[in-house]
Amino acid sequence: MSNTLHLKAFFEAQLPAALELLRQMVGINSFTLNLEGVNHLGRFTAESFHPLGFVAEMIPSANPLFGQHLVLTRCGRGAKSIALVSHLDTVFPAEEEARNDFRWSIEGNLAFGPGTHDIKGGTVMIWLVLKALQAHAPEAFESITWKLFLNSSEEMYSPDFGDLCRQRIDQSTLAALVFEAEGRLGNEHLVVAARKGRATWRVTVSGRGTHAGGKHSHGANAAVQLGLLLPRIAALTDYSRDLTVNVGTVNSGTVLNRVPHEAVAEGEFRAFNAEAYNHCKQMLLAMAGPGDVLSPVDGFRCAVKVEILTESRPWPRNADTDRLCEIWKQAGEVAGYPTDIQERGGLSDGNMIWDAVPTLDGLGPWGDNDHCSERSADRSKLPEYVEINNFVPKAVANTLGILKLIQAR
Repeated sequence: MSNTLHLKAFFEAQLPAALELLRQMVGINSFTLNLEGVNHLGRFTAESFHPLGFVAEMIPSANPLFGQHLVLTRCGRGAKSIALVSHLDTVFPAEEEARNDFRWSIEGNLAFGPGTHDIKGGTVMIWLVLKALQAHAPEAFESITWKLFLNSSEEMYSPDFGDLCRQRIDQSTLAALVFEAEGRLGNEHLVVAARKGRATWRVTVSGRGTHAGGKHSHGANAAVQLGLLLPRIAALTDYSRDLTVNVGTVNSGTVLNRVPHEAVAEGEFRAFNAEAYNHCKQMLLAMAGPGDVLSPVDGFRCAVKVEILTESRPWPRNADTDRLCEIWKQAGEVAGYPTDIQERGGLSDGNMIWDAVPTLDGLGPWGDNDHCSERSADRSKLPEYVEINNFVPKAVANTLGILKLIQAR
């Protein structure tokens, strides 16, 4: 198994089947809110892994708008387990795919289509690696209980999936390996060792509406009050602490001859560090209370309400993840696949499980333009794609990394 040439030859032989599997997955629209499509992909994925010995469970999501999470399990002979994490959903409604003619297509080394990069290509990478372990390292493969977790609603936040994973992960679990796409820096292939946490928020200002001509002085303008708050909110951004605050949407007013009685802004903030994250949260919540804008007639003040809508905790750098990074760097060196570490601003399911089990992310294949379905004639705008020639070398590196992980237990 130490001979990477044998692995490379195996994956090259399997690549046509892997691309056919990816083509079929991409052909199933699994937009998060397409419940039937997500469940269809879940069933198809379960069928695809069944020949490898996996038993499927479809777990209802806590949100009835979402499809079912998929858990695939293959019991091993030993006491240890490894968790492999992907997701079923994409961000592309069927109408958008049709409007932009965004579907499976191959152009040279690039395979285009919804989910090729995020994350159906990652699920196919799991399939490839497990097939190689079963065929070329059967003793190691049979010694491990393999647990595959596929989130039905990763793109729209699903904390219940994190709870599900944590219930099935225990001290016997060597690692959780997340198959979001790898990063790139020059010739180096980047695994993900940390991710920013994210909170979404809403600020609602309640004022007093009046006629803008006849009783302007009786009003308390909620839009003006919100306008005073927004620069303060944005100023919480601190690049020196990798803390970013984004005002995403602002809404107020109904007609031009009415003093607005309500104004609403929504946004998010992100940070790698729990201290910076919590500080920002407290500063934002502290803005609630009586406002500065008031009616000069009777002193009626605007009132400010601040809500935290959703939270995904930061995944900071930690010793357990760094140990996995070193294993994958060593595997990459053996495979001729130079590997380094990236801290990423976007979220993944790793944010929900990193403190329950050693977690490593970025193990999927390389591609680009995820979340984009559009194409321009001059090719300055291209839709999501995955690089076909990345599957084989990345699968070699992942297989060697998993074997090193098993041997190091």
